[in-house]
Amino acid sequence: MSLLQFCTTERQREVASRVDKGMSAREIGLDLGISRTTVRDHLKAVQKKASLQGYSPEHDYVHSVPDGYTVKGVSTLYTDGKPTAQWVKSQSDKERQLEMLVERMEQSLDLVPPFKPTKPPKQSDDNLLSLLTITDFHVGSACWEAETGDNFDTKIAADIFLNAMHDMLAACPKSKTGLLNILGDFIHFDGINLQPITSGGGHVLDADTRYTKIVDVSMSIVREAVKMMLKRFERVVVVVAEGNHDISSSVWLRKYIKHLFENSRVEVIDNAFPYYAYLHGNCMLGFHHGHKMKLANLHKLFASEPRFREMWGKASAGVYIHMGHYHHERVIEDGGAIAEMHPSLTGRSSYEARGGWMSQRGAKVITYDKLDGEVHRTTIRPRL
Repeated sequence: MSLLQFCTTERQREVASRVDKGMSAREIGLDLGISRTTVRDHLKAVQKKASLQGYSPEHDYVHSVPDGYTVKGVSTLYTDGKPTAQWVKSQSDKERQLEMLVERMEQSLDLVPPFKPTKPPKQSDDNLLSLLTITDFHVGSACWEAETGDNFDTKIAADIFLNAMHDMLAACPKSKTGLLNILGDFIHFDGINLQPITSGGGHVLDADTRYTKIVDVSMSIVREAVKMMLKRFERVVVVVAEGNHDISSSVWLRKYIKHLFENSRVEVIDNAFPYYAYLHGNCMLGFHHGHKMKLANLHKLFASEPRFREMWGKASAGVYIHMGHYHHERVIEDGGAIAEMHPSLTGRSSYEARGGWMSQRGAKVITYDKLDGEVHRTTIRPRL
């Protein structure tokens, strides 16, 4: 066994292969043109991953666990100072298993036929971007009108979503750019063991159907939505934000759209960080579901986060941050930004009804000018 099998980057493999040859940190540094400190940092990273999987020869750990698992504990029996038996307890590494799932999905998407490009509209205004926000849609949830006041299931969800897209597009001015903002919890549950339970707390949810059908319906309606937008806009941007109900499902949905519309007029904002941003001229748009930070504090995150600072500095036309999570509307202007909480199109759940929470269902279409910020908005209501 070698440290090589625990390397994740090419530089780590270069360092580990030379360690296997007996080279010192100084010799490796001279050979690769890097400092000894850098060599040691790469080596420490590999050794840490190896030890988590049960391989650390200097500590007599020589029985590794499979990729996707970490070591929970090791018991070693020593006889006359030498290890003669060893018991290794392992546990699943959920973060690594999600990474492996994404890797397998991206590989499988290579077999999906590419999307055939469509012609862009003949006329559009380059200064305008229309933002279409769908948040907390919960495909796969079940609501019973006698209990909650609303009927909602997977078929109803598909109808409402596609009708909403039609109405939102009809309300847009002739913007050159359209941004589909799926702002988290688009899918009702992540399908842990294919069961309708939340990822974090393990709470049982009211579900309409099986997870595999939810996957099919979600992929189908989002794919159709992007096709509709390509007929309406010259450029289409897609955000599929992480929500607390669909932490891993949002990943595969985002990857699916990214690969399906590769080499077309579609840009998918694809990052593992649960905060997303887009710069339209001098206008900055920020997105977060709301499960990690409250509305009142979002402007501080986007202003201070290193990856967004340059974008914030260019946003002389305004910073507009969008959030979902609570299924109702609220707007705060503070710290040089306008932070807005969006309503949901989905039916009221049993949990909401029994808790006495109520909000008006809807979705917003907001148009931004590169120089003037927000210039137009429309609210649409759900219809079958």
